[in-house]
Amino acid sequence: MGAERASGNALKQMLKRCSSLGKKNNVDVNFNGVPKGHFVVYVGHSRSRHVIPLSFLTHPIFQMLLQQSEQEFGFYQDNGLTIPCDEDFFRSLISSINP
Repeated sequence: MGAERASGNALKQMLKRCSSLGKKNNVDVNFNGVPKGHFVVYVGHSRSRHVIPLSFLTHPIFQMLLQQSEQEFGFYQDNGLTIPCDEDFFRSLISSINP
């Protein structure tokens, strides 16, 4: 029984270390490097990657961008959500939304 308890403790320690691998500065991060509560969009012809807070989904400006994306690319997109606008314009819109 002593060996079983020792291996059980070792397993618990290993699981604890593994569960902390995805955390950076006490922020949960998934395997793609996206913090918890955020999602990724790709912008423009170059498809530059932007990490956006989920709270933006309710903002009217961002909803307009999503509608524009749906009209141009359809609702189901194979290569991630793409926003069809100029990257500089997107950055200015996002900065106006940021609290």
